[in-house]
Amino acid sequence: MTGAEAANALFVATILVYAAAMFAYAVEYAFDRRAPKRAKALAAAGAGGPASAAEIETDTPAEAPISPAAARGAGRLGLVLTFLGTAALAASIVTRVVYTGRWPWGNMFEYTVGVAFAGMVTWLVLVSRGSVPRRLGLFATFAVTMVLGTSVRVYTEAGPLVPALDSYWIIIHVTAAIAASGILLIGCVFAILHLLKRAFDRRVSDGRPVRFPLNVAERLPDATALERMTFKIHVFAFPLLTFGIIAGSVWAHLAWGRYWAWDPKEVWAFIAWVVYAAYLHARVSGRSAKANAPWIAILGYAVMLFNLTAVNLVFSGLHSYAGV
Repeated sequence: MTGAEAANALFVATILVYAAAMFAYAVEYAFDRRAPKRAKALAAAGAGGPASAAEIETDTPAEAPISPAAARGAGRLGLVLTFLGTAALAASIVTRVVYTGRWPWGNMFEYTVGVAFAGMVTWLVLVSRGSVPRRLGLFATFAVTMVLGTSVRVYTEAGPLVPALDSYWIIIHVTAAIAASGILLIGCVFAILHLLKRAFDRRVSDGRPVRFPLNVAERLPDATALERMTFKIHVFAFPLLTFGIIAGSVWAHLAWGRYWAWDPKEVWAFIAWVVYAAYLHARVSGRSAKANAPWIAILGYAVMLFNLTAVNLVFSGLHSYAGV
């Protein structure tokens, strides 16, 4: 087996392990009744009874097919599988480095794999620190698995760098951009979960029926906690994104003799930066702006995805290094 084949085998193994982890997290999410029962508190408030924002521990009903202990065991298995999958992904990236003898960010496929790796490392750090409930790994693994699955569409055989990328600046600029994108991926997940939980709470408090997909939010943490985590992740990622853009402009000056060329990739990176700056501003502004801030965060990642996909595959410019 060649180095390229080994890297590909590890990549496929990563997707399979993450899929298994996602299933294990789903079992814990569905059947561990320690999940917060905010909905019941809101319903009681609507009926005139006492309400509490605290998380309420309840037992699994007798008819539930899986006990709380088994559900928590599945969650622990999911976390182990997530670590194993991330190790396999890291091994795939390292194997590709050894095989090609270069830094592994030379095309769109490798960039996307790096974003998935950075996103999962971010998630593992958060759950290992106890900052987020383990059961939310269902959504993190889903997002990262989707990114990895999509990257197959732009798979590129391992090979040497194009001459324009053969610089030590690829380590600085592209690594910063990948790290920021991976962290912001998890931030986008939390923004979506916050909006789902907020909409779920509103429907329950109004006494309206809750249907899919809002009913998925029943066992999510409190909406305020989700919103706070969204903000913390973006506060951490924004300086990395800023540094990545600045490093890219310095590299552009060294390579092309100018810091800014209004290339499509540069323009859309700047637009993403502006959107994320607007999110941070809205988050610390008045109540109305703060309520809309999660939507701005999601828009920011939509711009990032547009820059990664459409700009790479459709537009032509100085950054046409997708390799597909």
